[in-house]
Amino acid sequence: YGRTTKAAPLRGFEGGDIEGITNKINDGYFSKLGVDAIWMTPLIEQVHGYDTSAGLTYSYHGYWPKDWTAVDANYGNEADLKAMIEAAHSNNIKVLMDVIINHTGPKTKADWAWPTEWIRTQPICNWSSYEQNTKCALASSLTDIKTEIEHDVKLPSALLNKWQAEGRLEQELDELGAFFKRTGYPRAPKYYIVKWLTDWVKEYGIDGFRVDTAKHVEPEIWQALKHESELSYQHWKTNNPLQVKDDLPFYMVGEVFNWGVDGFKNTVKNSRAYNYGDKQVDFFNYGFDALINMGFVSHVSGSAEQLFSTYSTKLHSQELQGVGILNYISSHDDESSYDRQRNETYEAAFKLMLAPGGVQIYYGDELARPLYADKNVFGDAHLRTVMNWQDLNNKETQDLLAHWQKLGRFRQGNTVVGAGIHTKLQDAPYIFKRSLAGQNNVLVANGLEAGKKSIHVYNTFEDGTVLKDHYSNQIVEVINGHVTITSKFTYLLLAINN
Repeated sequence: YGRTTKAAPLRGFEGGDIEGITNKINDGYFSKLGVDAIWMTPLIEQVHGYDTSAGLTYSYHGYWPKDWTAVDANYGNEADLKAMIEAAHSNNIKVLMDVIINHTGPKTKADWAWPTEWIRTQPICNWSSYEQNTKCALASSLTDIKTEIEHDVKLPSALLNKWQAEGRLEQELDELGAFFKRTGYPRAPKYYIVKWLTDWVKEYGIDGFRVDTAKHVEPEIWQALKHESELSYQHWKTNNPLQVKDDLPFYMVGEVFNWGVDGFKNTVKNSRAYNYGDKQVDFFNYGFDALINMGFVSHVSGSAEQLFSTYSTKLHSQELQGVGILNYISSHDDESSYDRQRNETYEAAFKLMLAPGGVQIYYGDELARPLYADKNVFGDAHLRTVMNWQDLNNKETQDLLAHWQKLGRFRQGNTVVGAGIHTKLQDAPYIFKRSLAGQNNVLVANGLEAGKKSIHVYNTFEDGTVLKDHYSNQIVEVINGHVTITSKFTYLLLAINN
């Protein structure tokens, strides 16, 4: 695409691509971490030029759409995407696509502008109300889709010319005609994008969406996106029965900035709703199975027990009962990410991977990838440093990766870890259990002495039960309410040995 002008540090393409993810899937890297879903950078074709409002910046991050119907060539092509998804599915890994309806990419010297029927550049959002989040532009560098429109608009002539040059104009128009005839939706911008996004599900079997900037769009469109995604997912399953591993439904998780557990920031206390100031919206009522929990990075600084017990209560008996959350310690755009100096890598992994709810490993968390770059880097680019594969030559990094792998596989192999009810059993050493109807219990300890130790199981398992410690990889038996084990580790991850 002619992206040859030198970008500001860490604000250009660094070479990562779809094929690299496929290779890591096939190498077993994700499976060894206990990962069963991969959330990808937005892969659709991005604007070709650069923006200078934050230094010379390309669309390396994937959030500046140009054409929702094409894969960005810097990442690969549709054949690469198909191969990656098939490799993931063959390893029982789901693939989540990051999707955007709120905005296009900026107009650049190399790119055409979207027509005014589609987008606005003013006013800039001031976040003071519902409309000052939804009917405004997030930044001067972005063009906001007029998602409130419910009437027909024409496709941009530049997009039609692009499709014509690529030899697919007739096909795209025929498919759009069939979509609007079937659904009865007006040819409004948001419904065009719904069609384009759900085509990836129908064609390739994308298993879920991570929805970007969810609070900046009228919530009703997310319900429409979910409905069309479910239809497309079923269509793909019908046509690809050999790739279908289970009957799990299409999954949608939303980024609602400043939403979080326990009344975090704009979240209404003792409620699931997001508070715009003049309006409250419960996004779980609009197609979302889960929301990203932006409060975790502040809650994780407290004790593990406070974190676990609070989250368990919220998810099992209070406002979040029956819905999902996605916790993280670091992310691509949260500059409040936890432990950015990577001084508490083992404890951070323990708290994240054993937290109630869903959890997200941001690339490189497991290798303590630096979250600060050199002095010439600014803003969220610090969070997007190049993956530190070279550190795997160090024993310290190998040991840390092994720690993440043990926690991840234990969590993946025992649904009760994330979905069960948390019960503290002992303060020091810290011991707790997780339990759930129809599931086997697990017991976890942290802060044990190295060497030989006897651990009280507090009736979590009956005498004679054979257990596996998934941290030291040893088999033990419950005798007189205790297990005895000799290991150099201070952690214990006990589950029934199957």
